[in-house]
Amino acid sequence: IFDFCFYFRPNFALSFASKLSPKFDVNASKEEIMDTSSGKKVMIIVGDFVEDYEIYCMFQIMCAYGYKVDAICPDKKIGDICRTAVHDFLPGFQTYCELPGHNFSINADFEESFKNIDSYDGLYIPGGRSPEYLSLNPKVKEIVAHFFKNSKPVSAICHGPQIIGACGLLKGIETTAYPAIKAQCELAGGKFVSADPITMSHTHNNYCSAAAWPGHPELMKSFAKLLGTSVRNVGGGKKVLCLAGDFMEDLEIMVPFQGLVSMGHAVDVVCPEKTSGEVCATAIHDFEGDQTYTEKRGHNFKLNADFEEACQNISLYDALLIPGGRAPEYLCTYPKVLEIVRHFFEKNKPVASICHGQIILAAAGVLNGRKCTCYPAVQPCVESAGAEYIVPEPINKCFTDGNLVTGAAWPAHPEFIRQFSELLGTEIN
Repeated sequence: IFDFCFYFRPNFALSFASKLSPKFDVNASKEEIMDTSSGKKVMIIVGDFVEDYEIYCMFQIMCAYGYKVDAICPDKKIGDICRTAVHDFLPGFQTYCELPGHNFSINADFEESFKNIDSYDGLYIPGGRSPEYLSLNPKVKEIVAHFFKNSKPVSAICHGPQIIGACGLLKGIETTAYPAIKAQCELAGGKFVSADPITMSHTHNNYCSAAAWPGHPELMKSFAKLLGTSVRNVGGGKKVLCLAGDFMEDLEIMVPFQGLVSMGHAVDVVCPEKTSGEVCATAIHDFEGDQTYTEKRGHNFKLNADFEEACQNISLYDALLIPGGRAPEYLCTYPKVLEIVRHFFEKNKPVASICHGQIILAAAGVLNGRKCTCYPAVQPCVESAGAEYIVPEPINKCFTDGNLVTGAAWPAHPEFIRQFSELLGTEIN
């Protein structure tokens, strides 16, 4: 109630809270009051054409864990944009292709963070093309050296170890990385560990590494362990079903998928008329100055389960996840998709839906009398289905109504994952 009132009736919320607790500071800022960080503070060094997944997935998953995460870039200030790159493999080419990704907004000042480097508990270095030029920056090198010399946790992925090697800090260190930079790691004195499977991570002392974005869940587990974080799932890890389709939003499938896997849950991603091993194309939706979002082609997402098999064994699943994008627009025309949704509501199992995913909920007839948010343009749809629409203010707000967690768009992933994982019985300490 307080969480809701703070944005709509702030004076009432503050007055009410001060009466409940004499220790409550009515002069505290909204950010201080709403802060759910664990006290652990992580720095991320980013640059232009950082790999899209490798910044967004890890940034948002870390926030979901409760860390205070500062993403900084040399010569850029808070609110400035770093362009990202989608790196993925397409048929007919010997190496990955690059497509334009989401824009990433810097949320901390580089110089300020440099001055206050002692306040950070850990460092993460994403890959892509940015490490190539960031490795030339003297202050970036000083930052990386600080974490290694003080034995603070450091994680790096893909091309990220290029920066560590340029600092002369890979000597005698075991590292994995994107296979094509094996020679660079070894020339810097590192002991290269081949990533087999590609989803693995490797830890050496206070340093953990992974080869590419499929390794995010294991890298997150390793990094969290180095930071002293424990994850416990009451009743064990849960089995989650995810409804995917072509041109679902790129981040809205991968971030929750990898976040939940990193917490110990099993997530089966299915699509009607497709089987395990086939791919769904994704869409990158972002705001770039137009009246509505732009769309670009995103990564390919490989399905890991069969749709028909999931339908037959629906009772084995503990929860349901529905990403947004354009996929829900056509997925809601499949009767079996709607049957799946109704099953989870009839059994009162946890359901998490984001952005345009609520179109499927509306079509399934499960929103009548429920409270939910959604992408603002979907408001007429959910209201027509009988739901009470909650304004997502700010856009990163999520809401839980009984077994249902809803969010408006991918900036809400940290709250989306945290609220959904709580319904799954996840405790992060």
